[in-house]
Amino acid sequence: MRIAKPFFIVTTPIGLALGLYEGWRLAGGLVVIMAMMIALVGAAMLSVVLTVRRERRAAGQADRESPGPP
Repeated sequence: MRIAKPFFIVTTPIGLALGLYEGWRLAGGLVVIMAMMIALVGAAMLSVVLTVRRERRAAGQADRESPGPP
């Protein structure tokens, strides 16, 4: 994972951009719908990540505030 993770982080946006460009060459305006779908999926992923981080932070806060065993 030390090499694969940075590799995928770099190549995914490049692949998306090239795919949108080729879609524009082939289908013209339909690429706008594809770009909106990519943006929607990205927003959904961001929402999940932010929710998980917020819940994890709240759980850690609750653990620190709870009294220890009697």
